[in-house]
Amino acid sequence: MDMATTTSTATHTSLASVTLEVADPEAARRFYGAFGVDTYIRLRASETHSTGFRGFTLALTVSGPATVDGFVAAAVDAGAAVLKPATKSLWGYGGVVQAPDGTIWKIATSAKKDTGPATREIDEVVLLLGVEDVKATKQFYVSRGLSVAKSFGGKYAEFTPGQSSPVKLALYKRHALAKDLGVPADGTGSHRIALGSTAGSFTDPDGFTWEAAAPPAPTPS
Repeated sequence: MDMATTTSTATHTSLASVTLEVADPEAARRFYGAFGVDTYIRLRASETHSTGFRGFTLALTVSGPATVDGFVAAAVDAGAAVLKPATKSLWGYGGVVQAPDGTIWKIATSAKKDTGPATREIDEVVLLLGVEDVKATKQFYVSRGLSVAKSFGGKYAEFTPGQSSPVKLALYKRHALAKDLGVPADGTGSHRIALGSTAGSFTDPDGFTWEAAAPPAPTPS
């Protein structure tokens, strides 16, 4: 695979937040707290229509297989469905679950063996958008001021994360992403996700909505 790494000189825009639109925010808040990812996302009530694959996944990178198993078990105990059981592969170990609100989460590690006990630590969270044309969408984002960190031709692109966001943004082919997650690629209606932008509102070529980033919500006492 021919890998090209590109760095844009424009650094005015970055992903500042990820908001999931859910039918029941309180139930979703309980789920994500039990799952252990509540600090990475925001939630808001929405009844917008959506069927099938919503075109994205949130991926957790963790230290080892035992930690993958722990996050999968926590998600299932809190009400998630297993789309792909955690298993070994050529690249490591991982599994895929779907939250009760419909959001798909992938939990993975590049390690094939544990070098220590399981933890509840997350090394990285990546928002993968499934898009029809990676090159065209990458250029759209570059024109909006995002900086490309890695680019693998028309297959994958990753953007430099913003200082305030705990989530990294990346692009992947929609059909390839659906296949990786074990779901059909077809889907209609809302993506039911809103991305916080440091540089105003816009909508990308695949219909993902960016909004002016809101300040962080106060932490409940």
